Formats: sequence, C-alpha cells, structure tokens
Amino acid sequence: MSGRPPFTPLHFQLVLLRRMADHNPDLVADARRALGVSLADMREANKRWQAMVRSPRGRTAAGRYRSVLGTPESRAPRRIGDLECEAWQWPVPLWPDLRFEVLAGPGGAVWNEWLVRAPGAPAPTLRTLADLTPWSCTIDEAAHAFAPARPLQGTAPTRWGLVLTGPDGEEAVAEFTWGLFQRVLSDGP
Repeated sequence: MSGRPPFTPLHFQLVLLRRMADHNPDLVADARRALGVSLADMREANKRWQAMVRSPRGRTAAGRYRSVLGTPESRAPRRIGDLECEAWQWPVPLWPDLRFEVLAGPGGAVWNEWLVRAPGAPAPTLRTLADLTPWSCTIDEAAHAFAPARPLQGTAPTRWGLVLTGPDGEEAVAEFTWGLFQRVLSDGP
C-alpha cells in the first residue's frame, strides 16, 4: 500500500484546471488559490491522474470516474442516434453551476466526458461572439447560441473546437477544454 493520500474530487478539479492552464493561466491561478493549492499540487494531481489513465491494470474509464468522484449525483438514460448510453453527472465545487458529465456505454466505456450546465442553473446570455468570455459557457450552449456551429478536431485530448456563426454572419473558431469555453482561436475557419 502506498503512502499517498487518496485521489479525491479536489484532485480531479486540479486535473480539469491543468488542461485549462494552457489558455487561461490567470483564471487557473485564481482558481488554485481559491482551492488552497499550489502549482506543484496541480502538477502532481495531473501526474497521478495520467498514471491512473495509462495503468495496464487500471479500472475502466467509467470505473475510474466513480472511484474518484463517488456515486454520480444523477444518472439518466441518453440516446445518441442509434446508441444508448447513460449520462452520469457529478457536482464540481469550483463551478457550482456546472456538472461533470460522463456518457457511459456498455462495459464501462466512456463515450464523452465534459462540463455541462447544472439542471436549473441559469444559462449565460450569448447574443454576439463578444459575449464569449473564458469559462462563460459550455460547448453545447455556444453551439445553440451561434448556430449553425460546425465541430472541429480538438488540438489535444479533452479539447474541442467549434466554428461559430455570429448574428451578423461573422464566423469565429472557438476552443473548449473539458467542454468549457476557453478562447477564440481566430476569426473564421
């Protein structure tokens, strides 16, 4: 048995922040301070998470989330095209209006993992592309506000891109990490 403390939901929040630090280091630094952790703590949490993900003896992806985050706050069947899965959601104290959602398929496969708006939480008002500020909305909210949105290959795991169309027809490429808006990469694709 190792002398390491268990990997907790706090550590998992640090994993989420680690990937976001590439684009919004000041917001991440503020969040770390609010959580009372250091940059070294964030790096160590990410290192431990990556070891769990890559472990040949590790749990399924769904099992890993349950072991770290506990029993989901909610579970609901979800249909995507012809595929059926279950949506599991957990609270994320750092973002009380969001939930971390995993779409779990048969056998513990994870089809998607990202931040979504919590049920009943107010959605942001997104009228123009200028309303997109870091951490202001989820990928789903941006896609609906600026339809037709076109998905793009992400620049790294847990990242997604969208080509968004503003009300005047202008287009912008937006990047999301763990489903949360991070930045506009460029004007137009």
